[in-house]
Amino acid sequence: MSLKLLNLSLLVLFPIAWMAPLLKAGLLPFFALSEISVLTGLQALWEKDIFLAVVVTFFALVAPYLKAIGLALVHFNLASAKLVPAISVMGKLAMADIFLIALYIVVAKGVGIGRLETGWGLYLFTACVVTSLVISFWSKKSDD
Repeated sequence: MSLKLLNLSLLVLFPIAWMAPLLKAGLLPFFALSEISVLTGLQALWEKDIFLAVVVTFFALVAPYLKAIGLALVHFNLASAKLVPAISVMGKLAMADIFLIALYIVVAKGVGIGRLETGWGLYLFTACVVTSLVISFWSKKSDD
């Protein structure tokens, strides 16, 4: 698959990953688990801490999506290839989200209160971010 098509697929896959369940959490083992997605997590964050919600919204939604759009513009010769290094920095920022989610899972499981399971959305979101990083790496290589 070409870099162009792979990058364009991210414009569809990122929004799916944002709506997909990242985690399933519950307080007691006998009760149903609540699904948490990027969007439901952000929604809860907007109610509690607006500054943190703005930061997380930028790094989880805006930066990776703008990066995919920027790379598409470069791939279709609508923007200069000199933008690729700057664009790739935006994608690296999204890796922080995956680290924080993984850290949350480890801490929550370590405390032993309640139940926590990873959802398929965590793997999809991780795959999108890693794919985006690979695309920007190969885009830089093809320009050299």
